[in-house]
Amino acid sequence: MKELLNLQLMMFLLILIGLILKKTKIVGKTGQKNITDMVIDLILPCNIVVSFMIDFSVKILKNFAVILIISLVLQIFCVILGGVLYRKCSPGRRKCLRYATICSNAGFLGNPIAQGIYGNMGLTLASIYLIPQRIMMWSEGVSVFTEAPSKKEMLKKIFTHPCIIACEIGIILMLTGIRPPEFLDRTIVSVSNCNTAMSMLVIGMILADADLRSLVDKDVLFYSVIRLLVIPFLVWLPCYLLRVDRLVTGVSVILAAMPAGATTSILASKYECDGEFAVKLVVFSTAVSLITTPLWSMFLHSVL
Repeated sequence: MKELLNLQLMMFLLILIGLILKKTKIVGKTGQKNITDMVIDLILPCNIVVSFMIDFSVKILKNFAVILIISLVLQIFCVILGGVLYRKCSPGRRKCLRYATICSNAGFLGNPIAQGIYGNMGLTLASIYLIPQRIMMWSEGVSVFTEAPSKKEMLKKIFTHPCIIACEIGIILMLTGIRPPEFLDRTIVSVSNCNTAMSMLVIGMILADADLRSLVDKDVLFYSVIRLLVIPFLVWLPCYLLRVDRLVTGVSVILAAMPAGATTSILASKYECDGEFAVKLVVFSTAVSLITTPLWSMFLHSVL
């Protein structure tokens, strides 16, 4: 518990630093976008590759299969849930809410948290867990705002995504036992070590854009309860009843408890679907997750 508390306090301070950097204009809007792209396209892929450099075993293969199934079932459930829950909302809000239910911030925020709580194996499992979400992001997720992309375009986006490529490289390294030359290995590890700090700084920059006076309304509150409490509970309960491996359960629940993905506001703005509301969803759910994530971590620590 002491280690978990230190992890959460460290992340909170990094988020606070990111917020200050944005508020004081040391980092502007363009700088924030560039840092975000660097995390997604370089730092996070290096982090994923490093997480796969472990000794392979049958148990690991079994855990990979189980967490992949959990994630796949959850994604299908979230698509259905998003289509049912928000029918009474305006068309623009409904699209934002549906997308944010399908595509959480599990990759950007969840990876460093999974690694911080469960170590490199936690990060490895998180990388496998995120494969169905990344596929859904470029298919059903994008089709929420616009027409569904063609199969060729969808497959191109999936298989050329840096994090998917990193998973492929990592799996090869894990299965073969091959390791990069020492100079390359040290480079990848050095870049990988920046992941938690840079990810949390960006979260702080996102929070800096929030107008606290108009941030909360009933739709934002309803979504946050569903995303941060109901969905992770619906992941934990069957895992607990079926006695799924403790590590697999922990990583699955933590990633299921992540807030709305930043791409929600990006796509909403691009396709003119109530971009202001999308920013509220992202900012408020991210802010509340700073409270709910430690609570889920403590809950899992006590029951698993």
